[in-house]
Amino acid sequence: MKKVDLMTWVAIALLSCFSQAFAQTSDSSADPPAWFTPITPFHIAGNLYYVGSQDLASYLIVTPKGNILINSSFERSVPLIKNAIEQLGFKYADTKVLLISHAHRDHDAGSAQIIKDTGARYMVMDGDVSVVESGGKTDFNYGKTTYPAAKVDRVLHDGDIVRLAGTVLVAHKTPGHTRGCTTWTMKVREGGRSLNVVIVGSWNVNPGFRLAAKGAQPESYPGIAADYAHTFMVLKSLPCDIFLGAHGQYFGMLEKLEQLKAAPGTDVWIDPQGYQKAVAEKEQAFQDELKKQQGAT
Repeated sequence: MKKVDLMTWVAIALLSCFSQAFAQTSDSSADPPAWFTPITPFHIAGNLYYVGSQDLASYLIVTPKGNILINSSFERSVPLIKNAIEQLGFKYADTKVLLISHAHRDHDAGSAQIIKDTGARYMVMDGDVSVVESGGKTDFNYGKTTYPAAKVDRVLHDGDIVRLAGTVLVAHKTPGHTRGCTTWTMKVREGGRSLNVVIVGSWNVNPGFRLAAKGAQPESYPGIAADYAHTFMVLKSLPCDIFLGAHGQYFGMLEKLEQLKAAPGTDVWIDPQGYQKAVAEKEQAFQDELKKQQGAT
């Protein structure tokens, strides 16, 4: 794995902080390079693996009856994901279920291609179904930026279970960032322990999101601020040992990989304190932005 120095890590982190703002522009040259830069795929714990890029996270969950993939990323990301799966010794064609964290093109634009390639069943949270099936056209903020539409095979609702062989994932609706933003949880066994995994959908309030009405402009969608408040309530309630997310930057992935390189065998992915700290910081950022927008009305 190529060593990532401190300045590169800082640059990637800064780019990721503005990720969704860039993600929805029509000019792909504005997308951060870290979104498309491959890294060596790696084992996280149990039957859970990372198969994404330096920042756009995709996860492979391996079972005896085929595999589950979370996040298809961009259309151009599909070969990267395929190669990562095969580098780990698994078969891309064994992808039986495709899930997403939320319906923004940097996480779901490649879905149509993956479904075509593998025949995977596409399962999406209710609030995001119209967005993925319209190729982004019904997105409340980014409807002018479109991508290949994909048919949803199963509409998920808050608390629904996705099961394949002995693996169970729970879909937690954590809306705001999108109407159907989904945080995934599962249990894995590693070193004789049962560990709680949390894969955060998103907690960011993107530039242009209206949390409060301003003049003639309404909220980005009715109840968006209440949705964000609900999301943080849910995130704070989830037991977490292994902290992951839709972007590597959410959980300091590159930094943790460097730690692992320096001290092989350490449990860098077990980070409950980091999870709690990140949730608290993002909740405060949301509250600050809400107060700012309410004060401007």
